[in-house]
Amino acid sequence: MYVLGIETSCDETAVAIYHAKKGLIAHTLHSQILTHNEYGGVVPELASRDHVRKLIPLINQVLLESRINASAINGIAYTAGPGLMGALLVGATTARSLAWAWQKPAIAVHHMEGHLLAPMLEEQSPEFPFVALLISGGHTLLIEVSGVGQYCLLGESLDDAAGEAFDKTAKLLGLDYPGGPALSNLASQGKPRFKFPRPMTDRPGLDFSFSGLKTFTLNTYNTSNQAQQDKADIAFAFQQAMAETLAIKCKRALHQTSLSRLVVAGGVSANQEIRRQLEQMCEKSGAQIFFPRPEFCTDNGAMIAYAGCLRLQAGQTQGLEIFARPRWPMNELLNL
Repeated sequence: MYVLGIETSCDETAVAIYHAKKGLIAHTLHSQILTHNEYGGVVPELASRDHVRKLIPLINQVLLESRINASAINGIAYTAGPGLMGALLVGATTARSLAWAWQKPAIAVHHMEGHLLAPMLEEQSPEFPFVALLISGGHTLLIEVSGVGQYCLLGESLDDAAGEAFDKTAKLLGLDYPGGPALSNLASQGKPRFKFPRPMTDRPGLDFSFSGLKTFTLNTYNTSNQAQQDKADIAFAFQQAMAETLAIKCKRALHQTSLSRLVVAGGVSANQEIRRQLEQMCEKSGAQIFFPRPEFCTDNGAMIAYAGCLRLQAGQTQGLEIFARPRWPMNELLNL
């Protein structure tokens, strides 16, 4: 079974082809970083227009790279949410139209389920059950995963998501968009001079809150000399606090569920300090940890094609309706 995967949830247009037995056949991605850089963040209307321009050429590109034609495609998977509504509609309408024209089944894929399953694309992939930490620009979730569609929410962010906190902190330090990688790069030049709080780790529970950490960072910056080394030291302290907070919560989740496997995915999972601290925690706890490769941490078509393939193989399809949801709780997904 060849599945075409389409991802247009935010500011990256991505397409991939996945085969049920052969694995990932081809994938490509167009980033809109340069488009949104001058605005310091994603402009939804510009994102949607860029998806319209880039999506069909990218689909043609992966078909060419795969050396197959449209008639060989057995199904089409597309990101239906959560995300920016205009951006989601570009992918949904294109996927639904191609499915109708090619007389193929289509399946709507949950964006975060795609991230959660991305480590399955690696040679050493996790077995069910496991705890998943999903950290991205819009989400921070801890989930107990028993199988595809079998998700129990353990904890989530009560305010800013991890990636959002990175981006906002980078902006207050005067760094360019995208803020997360810029802050991480600046932190590599910092020294352990400041001690930032580890939010909500002094009480039981698995929820997160990063708004206070962001405020603490702002206050520290305002009372500093605001020199370049001050910025680097503050970035270092912020990143350390974020990484340690995530590690503490993941350790609790593993203990609470009595599981020994941790999957970490989403754009923020590419951060090297976060990876280091989570790996160190798992090593001490006797747990295994799994990450997707860096190119599959951020939004990509491969994870959508893979997740869609699993659901199409299970017999799930959709009618002719164009389905897109900017908000879509994972507990509403069907259990395979």
